[in-house]
Amino acid sequence: MKFFFPDSQDQIDREFDFLAEEKGIFRVRQRDDLYAHEALHEPPFHGLLVSKAIVDGTANGTGKYTVAQRHRLYRQGARKFFRLDHAGRTLEIMGDCGAFNYIREDVPPYSPDDVIDFYEGCGFDLGVSVDHVIFGYDPATDNGADADGLQDWRRRQEITLELATEFLVKVRKEASFEPLGVAQGWSPGSYAHSVASLQKMGYSRIALGGMVPLKTQDIMTCLAAIADVRDSATRLHLLGISRCENATGFAARGVTSFDSTSAFQQAYKDERNNYHTLERTYMAIRVPQVDGNPKLRKAVRAGRISQDAAITCERDCMRLLRAYAGREVTADAVLAALRTYEDLHDPGKDRSDAYRQTLEARPWERCTCGICDRIGIEVVIFRGSERNKSRGFHNLSVLARQLDHELAGSKL
Repeated sequence: MKFFFPDSQDQIDREFDFLAEEKGIFRVRQRDDLYAHEALHEPPFHGLLVSKAIVDGTANGTGKYTVAQRHRLYRQGARKFFRLDHAGRTLEIMGDCGAFNYIREDVPPYSPDDVIDFYEGCGFDLGVSVDHVIFGYDPATDNGADADGLQDWRRRQEITLELATEFLVKVRKEASFEPLGVAQGWSPGSYAHSVASLQKMGYSRIALGGMVPLKTQDIMTCLAAIADVRDSATRLHLLGISRCENATGFAARGVTSFDSTSAFQQAYKDERNNYHTLERTYMAIRVPQVDGNPKLRKAVRAGRISQDAAITCERDCMRLLRAYAGREVTADAVLAALRTYEDLHDPGKDRSDAYRQTLEARPWERCTCGICDRIGIEVVIFRGSERNKSRGFHNLSVLARQLDHELAGSKL
């Protein structure tokens, strides 16, 4: 099974000075910053997923690319732009529309011609048809039950299938990439209907959309219903799933690829599961910068805490964490400093037990992903984008190993 990582221009500065908290003096982001497949010793994914909405934006919102980056992508092509030829293995590039960026619009803002031009212009290997995300999921509708929004769900499914028909006709005439049709649904039966319709059109690769909020069991129930109509040669892709723990079950139901940002985003969005290992997850240690933390700034301006006291606590925590990494102080000394600072930046919280587990396990010392063996304890410190994204890249390397182990064991 192949794992695609959705691009959102997440890179790290190879010259970042963790002691001075400064980026490289002569740094040029597109030239010098590293993508995950460059920062790690081994690429943690089989390819990248690049969305048109992220690159070009929509009528109601801008993308995440600057004008210069966008022009460079079109001029150089995706393979050179993302420096994939230096990844040590062949990485594929898949394109989609980024339907969640226009989820509240009545109709997609792009036509099949628009996305074909995008895929061809960037030199993608795979291209997903235009789709319209469905807001809800209600399996009871398969048995005739009504649901709020069902009429709109059906309308969005019809739009997605109509656009898939037009997309495939045009791709067969003029495009060089491999097309994927999107199946949108709100229940196991409705997903099966979409897949059957797309196969009838002629698609042999089908992406299942709208599954971000679904639990693993819900996904498996949908895949079971799809199995009743799926041709043996049809390959499925799961778009944007948030749960990847049942790779063998997915593979057994015809899934050959998926994309997800979950492991990466847990590094800085999850309350507890920030640093991943094959055995378990650990909480990252929060040491916010006084001048970069909204709660602290507000408290300082209001006169509730002293800025000098906060800065002293922050510096003590960083100094002791690095001393602990060098086995110069005890975990208790570090935890005492962290607790004092936590009373300032997040009063009412006490993460000492979770922090102790992270510190005493020293997981960064056992990892040779290319991040941990380079920056050491900095990877488990929750502080600023350089550390947080670095930890996210590490998590991707763990996910890659987990998938390899699970699928090898399943013998699928």
